[in-house]
Amino acid sequence: MNDSLPSQPESLVDEVRGSRPVLHDELTPRQIVAELDKYVIAQDAAKKAVAIALRNRWRRQQVAEDLRDEILPNNIIMIGPTGVGKTEISRRLARLAGAPFIKVEASKFTEVGYVGRDVESMVRDLVDISVNMVRGEREDEVQDVADERVEERLLDLLLPRGEEKSAAPAAFVVSPRGEALDQRPQPEEEDEEALKERRKRTREKLRSLLRDGKLENKEIEIEVTQTSFPVVEFPGMEGMDYNVSEMLQEMLPKRSKKRSVSVSEARRILLADELDKLVDMDDVVNEALDRVEQMGIVFLDELDKIAGERGPAGGPDVSRGGVQRDLLPVVEGSNVQTKYGMVRTDHILFIAAGAFHTAKPSDLIPELQGRFPIRVELASLTEADFVKILTEPKNALLTQYRALVETEGAGLQFSDSGVAEVARIAADVNQRMENIGARRLHTVLTTLLEDIMFDLPELGPKKILVDDEMVRERLAKVVKDEDLRRYIL
Repeated sequence: MNDSLPSQPESLVDEVRGSRPVLHDELTPRQIVAELDKYVIAQDAAKKAVAIALRNRWRRQQVAEDLRDEILPNNIIMIGPTGVGKTEISRRLARLAGAPFIKVEASKFTEVGYVGRDVESMVRDLVDISVNMVRGEREDEVQDVADERVEERLLDLLLPRGEEKSAAPAAFVVSPRGEALDQRPQPEEEDEEALKERRKRTREKLRSLLRDGKLENKEIEIEVTQTSFPVVEFPGMEGMDYNVSEMLQEMLPKRSKKRSVSVSEARRILLADELDKLVDMDDVVNEALDRVEQMGIVFLDELDKIAGERGPAGGPDVSRGGVQRDLLPVVEGSNVQTKYGMVRTDHILFIAAGAFHTAKPSDLIPELQGRFPIRVELASLTEADFVKILTEPKNALLTQYRALVETEGAGLQFSDSGVAEVARIAADVNQRMENIGARRLHTVLTTLLEDIMFDLPELGPKKILVDDEMVRERLAKVVKDEDLRRYIL
């Protein structure tokens, strides 16, 4: 599928992401799919749909301004069993675009009068994520300046300035026989210059020791600002724009307190203080709000849990319909009040997902269905897919386990036959029991390597080879047992 791509760097994301978000015109839909292929196996239809949706955001910015606001995002519903890559596709897409991203479960929301979260809280949480994201980028930009300032402040604390000398001592010239030949005092200016030079040399020695990490455990005294009111939150108030603590912290005066801490701890405290001074939070908030409105992505999981057959029903169905009605204005486009200001949700991209085993997308209320025009089905993973999942992605499970084993000085290798056997067993268990997709590989590998990971510190620099014979031997008892509860997450 990727043979027609032009030659590119090893990782396009690494090249263009850096300390700023990826510009959409730098990634074509084909390139977006190629990047997603590095982390998610199969599911080409879903990758294609999200790649087009991401590219359309850049295209929308290029049209005339009077038409721009009329172009709404094509929200997507992903339909497929658990563990096939729905969440991973959305998360990687957001990371690729440098966009604020949040994953929420629709089942956690309930209509007013029932226990649960207010649906608008997901937008408020998204804004918080965006503010932290932009602030992190701004801090990266001024990190070098902040580090320099922190170093100077640490040197001031390590070598405090002494009191000015009231008078310079008399200087004597003494003969070899011990006679005082001259008792004229040197000019005060010479003493001052010598003192400054001596202090400068000492400061540079301390700077060298500080940079070499030889003073990290030295105790110094610093002045820190503290608020006297503890964090207070009340049940059922998570949807409030300000909690009680935030309000009181802004109203009450701030007090300073001297603390004796190590140099390493002082560096952390002073760095946070310097970054606060260097980063303009008003600019951060403005960009964060704009990024949420123009680039924000909300992954709404378990949408099928709030869908039910229409008609008389009891129990939770009443709340299901209420959640759908509450979700509708947010997905359609509305203004949500946050502690940073109003946020419009018109152009936030909503990606919904669900297994839809017992319900169908058509069981949603018609108005909500109409707000998700793109529907893609994700296929169940096969044994061949499991082999690729274990070996091909950059963050493949086998790569993770190899890295863990190497921390103990040992080595872990999987033969091709061993990988194929793990994939076969995972696919077989999925077929016989509940199909939980690629998550089954976690439980299979955990059971397979349980004894090895336990004995690892005592094994020493040993090379461990996992082949099909070893896999069958270690998993034979469990695989033959019809009670496969050990494999159920």
